[in-house]
Amino acid sequence: MAEEQKTSKVDVESPAVLAPAKEPTPAPVEVADEKIHNPPPVESKALAVVEKPIEEHTPKKASSGSADRDVILADLEKEKKTSFIKAWEESEKSKAENRAQKKISDVHAWENSKKAAVEAQLRKIEEKLEKKKAQYGEKMKNKVAAIHKLAEEKRAMVEAKKGEELLKAEEMGAKYRATGVVPKATCGCF
Repeated sequence: MAEEQKTSKVDVESPAVLAPAKEPTPAPVEVADEKIHNPPPVESKALAVVEKPIEEHTPKKASSGSADRDVILADLEKEKKTSFIKAWEESEKSKAENRAQKKISDVHAWENSKKAAVEAQLRKIEEKLEKKKAQYGEKMKNKVAAIHKLAEEKRAMVEAKKGEELLKAEEMGAKYRATGVVPKATCGCF
């Protein structure tokens, strides 16, 4: 009797051992708008294995089954990957934006330095031109002064020659007056 109880306990606890001895159950018959009917169980102490129909998993539905847990874990893993990919994408976008901003800043700095160099070169050229202008102005003033000096010398020579000629004319006039001789006309028209 004790042995029978042990075997019945074993049968109750391990339905997989009794599964081969069990008769095949006919497939469930579906009737529209009615529940699935199973044939009445055969009287035995063995537990019947009932398969649950596979239902579509909804991520919002919480279930305690291991398959549902695996699906939920898979969904969580998928969400984790998706959020990681989204974070990576945002990071790459911000890196690209920062690189572009840095390059724009570098171009702006390069432009400013080149402008400053060109402006410095222009100021240098302007200074050279101003210096040359001052030098040429000084040269021109010196030339004007030299011309003025030459003109003064020529005027002085003309005045001196005029004075000599006037003196000579006075002397000749005095000589002609003293001698009483009339001077010859220097011009042939008189």
